[in-house]
Amino acid sequence: MADRAIFQDFVIARSDRLLRTGYLLTHDWEIAEDLLQESLAKAWFAWPRVDEPESYVRRVMVTTYTSWWRRKWRRELPSGNLPDTPCTDALPDDELWHAVGRLPARQRAVIVLRFYEDLPVAEVARLLGCGTGTVKSQTAKALAKLRVDETIVKEMQR
Repeated sequence: MADRAIFQDFVIARSDRLLRTGYLLTHDWEIAEDLLQESLAKAWFAWPRVDEPESYVRRVMVTTYTSWWRRKWRRELPSGNLPDTPCTDALPDDELWHAVGRLPARQRAVIVLRFYEDLPVAEVARLLGCGTGTVKSQTAKALAKLRVDETIVKEMQR
């Protein structure tokens, strides 16, 4: 019963931050909520052997998102019907987040974990299940794409 209480306290304390991480990975609040919910469900089953809960859940989120991204069917089908009211709980639209959203999933994950979550290279490598060299190269490629994107945006504004 103590494990249940500790897990519940963890979910209450860390869900907002983990949801933001999910949003930055998916660029969609609803998918981020699904991602967090599924990741927490997976974490529940492994809870007794988890040493670093937030790191563990973050790793589960990244691997779950990657497996979703690799599937051809993305769970939801587009519809011609629009909702009556727009979603107002999204982060403010900003050129940077639009540019990050255009990055490939792996590069986006590296950027989110390195710069938004402020994790060291070794921790990002551990979470993504790759080497530190891969994290560094993915970061360099992502930053290069973001710089090119920024140049294009500036050119368009002239």
